[in-house]
Amino acid sequence: MANVAFRSITKQFGGFTAVNDVSFEIADGEFVCLLGPSGCGKTTTLRMIAGLEQPTSGRIFIGQDDVTEAKPKERDIGMVFQDYALFPHMTIADNIAYPLKVRGVGQAERHRRAAEVAKNLSIDQLLDRRPGQISGGQQQRTSVARAVVHKPKVYLFDEPLSNLDAKLRLEARSFLKHLQRELGVTSLYVTHDQAEAMAMADRVAVMDRGEIVQFGPPLEVYRQPATTFVANFLGSPPMNLLSVRYTGGAFASGTLTLDASPFAGRLRDVRDGSELTLGIRPEHVRMGGEDDRWRIPGEVYAVEPLGPEALVTLRVAGALVTARLFGDDPPTATGAASFAFDPAHLHVFGPDGRRLAAR
Repeated sequence: MANVAFRSITKQFGGFTAVNDVSFEIADGEFVCLLGPSGCGKTTTLRMIAGLEQPTSGRIFIGQDDVTEAKPKERDIGMVFQDYALFPHMTIADNIAYPLKVRGVGQAERHRRAAEVAKNLSIDQLLDRRPGQISGGQQQRTSVARAVVHKPKVYLFDEPLSNLDAKLRLEARSFLKHLQRELGVTSLYVTHDQAEAMAMADRVAVMDRGEIVQFGPPLEVYRQPATTFVANFLGSPPMNLLSVRYTGGAFASGTLTLDASPFAGRLRDVRDGSELTLGIRPEHVRMGGEDDRWRIPGEVYAVEPLGPEALVTLRVAGALVTARLFGDDPPTATGAASFAFDPAHLHVFGPDGRRLAAR
């Protein structure tokens, strides 16, 4: 096992900067998810750790070793690809054992270790089959078995669950998290799925346009998003974001006016007339409200019953706001309604999109 460190890494393809001056460290045995939309640079980051891409500038370390110029086979990593990358003409046993063959391990030992890891991953009954004869979930486990069979220092996962259906994704998510905890191997997991990141990671690194915009424990990133991008990307449904003007000690948007006095510490350096963004998670929007300062007149636009909860879309000041309601009976029809934001969970973002911290 080993830690992984990026030191001021930049990767350019011609005139396009895919990764821009990124630095981070993954601790020994830690499970980190690199989360972001397509094209943000997360897979390029993973490929540079694997040695499949060379950085334009900066250094990469695995443990104490500078591996920036090292070949992939010299980095002692195990990688699970999005498409599994299994050899269709080989048996499952030979696919699993392939990294050992490349490293010169004898045939008998290869078969013994492949059978051992296959048993641990509950695919030992498939060893004589070929990839085309097994299911997607079994192919995914075979790919994982191949990555772990040579006991690498670091695991790299490139969206390994994206080709599975919803039920298999949930099962595979639990399986991978349990496996990583059991083996204790440093892992970097790339995904665009925030639910995977929240469920599996020790820490989440959120990436946007080639830069890491926030890095921390999943609940911290969810509860205290650093920017409007993070707030909007993390959460399903995402955080409600409402554009307002700060004027006369209040937040104003169209006909809506909200008291800004509880946020005086955050607004100390904000000029009157500044354009800001208010953010609140759907679970912190409640129907009704006894505090007139936070009671908001609006209109129920749509109701989505989801078993133990309901999503209610409200129209206010020309914008749509989503409320997640638990337990209580949700509205059954559209029409006029009042609701309230919980000020203890209201976020204020500055003109640059960064969250204003309390002082």
